[in-house]
Amino acid sequence: MNRDKNDKTKKFFKKYCRPISGFWKRREERGQFNILEVTVLIVISIFFGFVVGCILTYGNHQLAGIEISDKLEELVVAYNSIFENYYDEISEDDLVNAAVDGMIQSLDDPYSNYMTEEETEVFNQEVNGSYVGIGATVVWTEDKSYVSEIIPDSPADKAGLQVNDVLLEIDGSDVSTMSLTEISNLMKGETGTKVKIKILRGEEEISLKLTREVVELSSVTSNVFERNDQKIGYLAIDIFASNTYKQFNKQLKSLEKQEINSLILDVRDNPGGHLDQIDDILSLFFNKKTVLYQIESKGAMQKVYSAGSKNHTYSVAVLINGSSASASEILASCFQDNDKNAVIIGTSSYGKGTVQKSLELSTGASLKYTTERWLTAKGTWLNGEGVVPDIVVEQSSEYQNSPSYDTDAQLQKAIEVLTKEES
Repeated sequence: MNRDKNDKTKKFFKKYCRPISGFWKRREERGQFNILEVTVLIVISIFFGFVVGCILTYGNHQLAGIEISDKLEELVVAYNSIFENYYDEISEDDLVNAAVDGMIQSLDDPYSNYMTEEETEVFNQEVNGSYVGIGATVVWTEDKSYVSEIIPDSPADKAGLQVNDVLLEIDGSDVSTMSLTEISNLMKGETGTKVKIKILRGEEEISLKLTREVVELSSVTSNVFERNDQKIGYLAIDIFASNTYKQFNKQLKSLEKQEINSLILDVRDNPGGHLDQIDDILSLFFNKKTVLYQIESKGAMQKVYSAGSKNHTYSVAVLINGSSASASEILASCFQDNDKNAVIIGTSSYGKGTVQKSLELSTGASLKYTTERWLTAKGTWLNGEGVVPDIVVEQSSEYQNSPSYDTDAQLQKAIEVLTKEES
């Protein structure tokens, strides 16, 4: 960096300072300086002094605050030695990624992990709740790749792509021997760009031209059940992505306009996600005096309060199971601690009481590592224990074989409890 700084300084002097010094020398030889020239030269000297000072200190500012320990220097020495002397070809990215992965593994933390570029892309897509592409899910088998799902109102939907269409070509490239990652990369691109897809539908080959758009993934589904002259609203949350609150708020308002008498919140199999999303969602149900949960970081405890203006007025049931984790457990424990009329139904949740931070590397890979732990509103750390439901209900074997609302024993129990409360 010092070498670059010196080179820039030399170029600066060569381009700008030498002409001025030459001008000064010629005037000095002639002995001719008028007041205007002297004033101009003084102003120019001050200006260049300021600029040169900035250039000379630029490199130092870049290094300010960065301390390299002796141990880290050993890592750099080892990296350089391996890269320069290893007998075979080796990738710099591979060495860096391996070093980062090794640091994460040394933490011995099941929730701190290293992700490859491909894994990072999938993870970001899930937690962001959107991506740029055509809105089609593809399944790969030994002899073909075919469409398994079409997102409504996506480019794939608008172009007429259908479930079970077999992919033949993307932009002229044969995809028959490609992996799902390769196919996915061909489908994605910049917003507004075109992609040509050739498919096989039955025995007919069809070519489609699609325009890539931002595709929003749905993480919230809703329904209304009627029982005993009561309307029970239902909201299932698959993950707390960055757009989940927006979807949740919209669908909750729709349910409330239908004058529901009670509400079921289903976070079964929800692995968690963004804490800001759970903050916003819970603030729809509790006022500002309510502690939603607590965060502990390096021994310092912070209570997280609701940003809402009022408490909800209808009864709420929360469905959980062994795969409800993290933010899902925050939601369930918040209702359990703060709403005496709420009921938690299902089986004990996963028991993940920590919070992770993610860092994306220049290679495209990323890492997650634990930075905090969360506790319930009343200060209980549920790590390894989970939220214990008020009413334990195991899922029926009938549901496992033929899943539906009618065969869902936990859902039906929630409807039963809520309608009895309201009757």
